[in-house]
Amino acid sequence: MTAALAPAVLDAAAWRARRRAHEQRVEGWLIPHLARRRRGEKHPVEDFLFTYYSYRPAQLRRWHPGAGVVLRDADPADFGPDYRLVAAGVALDAAAVRARRADSARWTAALLAATARRPAQLGCFGMHEWAMVYRLSPQEVRHEAWPLRLSPQRTAEVVEERGVRCSHFDAYRFFTAPARPLNVLRPTRETQHDHEQPGCLHANMDLYKWAYKLSPLVPSELVADCFALAREIRELDMRASPYDLSELGYPPVRVETVEGRHEYVLAQRAFAERAGTLRARLLAALADVT
Repeated sequence: MTAALAPAVLDAAAWRARRRAHEQRVEGWLIPHLARRRRGEKHPVEDFLFTYYSYRPAQLRRWHPGAGVVLRDADPADFGPDYRLVAAGVALDAAAVRARRADSARWTAALLAATARRPAQLGCFGMHEWAMVYRLSPQEVRHEAWPLRLSPQRTAEVVEERGVRCSHFDAYRFFTAPARPLNVLRPTRETQHDHEQPGCLHANMDLYKWAYKLSPLVPSELVADCFALAREIRELDMRASPYDLSELGYPPVRVETVEGRHEYVLAQRAFAERAGTLRARLLAALADVT
C-alpha cells in the first residue's frame, strides 16, 4: 500500500472547466460517430473503438476527477453512486471501488507491469491483419465493403513470405483457421501475461480498455488520452492492412515492400514510446491494489 496523500481540492470554477474541456474534446470523436450510426453507416477506422470495446459513448463523455480529488460546491448525485459528501465537498469513495474491483485490478496491474518489463518487439509488420483474411475469398473478409489491395493469392503469399509473429491473443483469435499454424506463438487468455509486449499495436490500443475499466478511479482525461492514442494506432493498423481504404483518405502503408515495413516500424516505435507513458500512469493508479 502506498502512503495516503492529502486530497487535491478543486474549487467549482476549476473542476467545471476541466469537465467542460473533457466533454468538448470527446464530442469531437462522438458527434461524427453518432451521426454515422443514425445513418446506418460504418467506418472501419473511426468507429472501431466504439464497436470493438464495450465503453459506451455516454460513458466516455462523462467526466470523473479520479481518486483523491475533492470537488467544492458539487452534488454527488451529478457524478454517480460512488461519490460521497466529505468535509470539503464531494469525493469518490475510492476505497469502496477498489475493494469491489480488487481481483480485476490486480489482474490488470500484473498484465501492465509484465508488458512494461519486456523489450518492444518490432518485427511483426502488421501481419496480424493479413492473417485475418488469409485464404478467404473477398466475400468472406471482415470488412467486406472495402476491397483488398492485392489479389487473394498475392495476399496469402505475403503472409507466407513474411511469417506471422503475433503475441496478442485478442488479435490471434480472429486469425483464419489456416493462418493460425503460421504464427510463431499460440497465445491464449491464460498466457496473456506471458506474451504481451510493448511494441504490439493491439496491446497499446488496449490501454484504452484498461483505463475505462479503472474509471472512475482514474481521471477521465487519462481515459481520453488512451482513446486518442488507440484511435491513431487503429489508423496505422488499417493503413498497413491488406484493405484499400484510400477512398476514405488513408493511404496504404505497403508492408509487403521494404519501404513500407520501414515506415511501419518507425510509427510502431513511436506508438510504443507514447504507450509506455500511459501504461506508467495506469500502473500508478493501480499502486494501491498491487
